[in-house]
Amino acid sequence: MKIVIAPDSFKDSLSAQGVADAIALGLAEVWPDAQLIKCPMADGGEGTVEAVLAACGGEQHRAEVRGPLGDTAHAKMGWLPDSRTAIIEMAEASGLQLVPVDQRDACNSSTFGTGQLIRFALDEGAQRIILAIGGSATNDGGAGAMQALGMKLFDAQGQPLAPGGLALAQLFRIDLSELDSRLADVRFDIAADVDNPLCGPHGASAIFGPQKGASPEQVELLDHALGHFADHCANALNKDVRDEPGSGAAGGLGFAAKAFLGAQFKAGVEVVAELVGLAAAIKDADLVITGEGRFDAQTLRGKTPFGVARIARQQGVPVIVIAGTLGKGYQALYEHGIDAAFSLASGPMTLVQACNEAPRLLRERASDIARVWRLAKG
Repeated sequence: MKIVIAPDSFKDSLSAQGVADAIALGLAEVWPDAQLIKCPMADGGEGTVEAVLAACGGEQHRAEVRGPLGDTAHAKMGWLPDSRTAIIEMAEASGLQLVPVDQRDACNSSTFGTGQLIRFALDEGAQRIILAIGGSATNDGGAGAMQALGMKLFDAQGQPLAPGGLALAQLFRIDLSELDSRLADVRFDIAADVDNPLCGPHGASAIFGPQKGASPEQVELLDHALGHFADHCANALNKDVRDEPGSGAAGGLGFAAKAFLGAQFKAGVEVVAELVGLAAAIKDADLVITGEGRFDAQTLRGKTPFGVARIARQQGVPVIVIAGTLGKGYQALYEHGIDAAFSLASGPMTLVQACNEAPRLLRERASDIARVWRLAKG
């Protein structure tokens, strides 16, 4: 019996590795001789670095960078020395998690720290940089990141622009003469599950600005500012990527990555699956167990269980999901390679209780699944 355990993290509870460990314990109670292969996963958001390093045995490096509102942040970066690959979670440097709710400021937050992390990776000798761009606190079109990499932005008086997306409305001139020359020799991949354009009703400001603290009036101002920035970038580069899918990701960091770094966009779960060798692990498996904190219709947008199921389905391997909760519309995933789904709670309990007791609940649910599977297989 060969079983691949490939879950995402359970937010505010367990890392992907912790979830995989708990599931493995439950399965081993019923199948002590089974071959259990743990492949912690992520979809490009929080936990991506941790999941990749847990599966690949890479190194974690830390750097002191500028946070989204200018405070110091201590950000981690994954490093795979054999392939000279850096895995960067932009949320580590420029994430919403770094800003208290009452201080969120889409107008003035900056991706400068993410650019500093990229520069740190260049200093390490990176030949490939993977940017996981979920969870941003920013709406600056990636301008801050590019400034950290040497791009200069000036207003009509020749003064450097202030940080943040709103200041881009005052942009008069872009100077690329000091842009880090090493960028041209590095492959950039973006791990994301967002396909929004930069501007407009489905753009970065309109869709994601409010959760970052922008009022309706500020959303309009930010959208205009990003459009103004895109105009100048198009003139400087002789190409315009503002309407390409993913340009609106991470408050427009996707736009800068496409325009200036030549980044290729992939679903985050596909990038992680490639790094951890998920397809090879699933080959000849009898069963795959995956999971996430909340399993619902949004999982179809490229979250971990959906991506894992796509790979397993190509090899004809059944997939079972264990989730913290089963939300509205989760049944739609049964048409996309998920064979069954189970929630953790064994009775009435609060979210805090469920999070605290997740290791036990995961172990018990995995054991239950194994017993039913054993009966079904005779």
